[in-house]
Amino acid sequence: MLELRKASERGYADHGWLRSFHSFSFADYYDPQHVQFGALRVINEDRVAPGKGFGTHSHRDMEIISYVLEGRLAHKDSIGTGSIIEPGDVQRMSAGTGVKHSEFNPSSDQPVHFLQIWIQPGETGIPPSYEQKRFDADSKRGRLRLVASRDGRDASVTIHQDASLYAGLFDGTERAVQTVRAGRKVYVHVARGRIDVNGQTLDAGDAAKLIGVSEITLNGGHAAEVLVFDLV
Repeated sequence: MLELRKASERGYADHGWLRSFHSFSFADYYDPQHVQFGALRVINEDRVAPGKGFGTHSHRDMEIISYVLEGRLAHKDSIGTGSIIEPGDVQRMSAGTGVKHSEFNPSSDQPVHFLQIWIQPGETGIPPSYEQKRFDADSKRGRLRLVASRDGRDASVTIHQDASLYAGLFDGTERAVQTVRAGRKVYVHVARGRIDVNGQTLDAGDAAKLIGVSEITLNGGHAAEVLVFDLV
């Protein structure tokens, strides 16, 4: 089964300094049909104005991944971590027993465009931790590159859940086929461009929920950047 989730159906919030599309119920947006998918709880597509950002706020018992598409995002947290996240970087923060952090656009003239992803952890009450790794465009070109996993295999960041996140760049004849183990769910989110997923065309912001499939095929890409979640 493939269920298409169109970009235009997502929740939307405009705070002036922040424009955000919500793939799942979040803050003031609630849709009982789109609360979560497996352990995947949030995909927010955020655009933050120059010099603006999210002030210090708290999280607990959540795996939070930041994936920057354009611009730069400054991160600072209560466990002593500070960094700049740029396109190609994947940042993972395990909130665990509790952490405070802020996210800020350090540019004076360029917006930052990024995806904020929340995955519910398989265990709660763990010490908060942080990890950031870079995955250059060549490593994702025409293939699905593992960027986050439970065991940190293939130099991916480690998340505390039986889930795997892949990222890929596809254009023209580039194609990827991935086997799906029995009992797993797959969520495909198109970050930009256009691509065919198991014969269904998806545009930027669109997503596909796949259940009961043995494989997924990505082809027909037009400047596409794609995230693929393998979930329980």
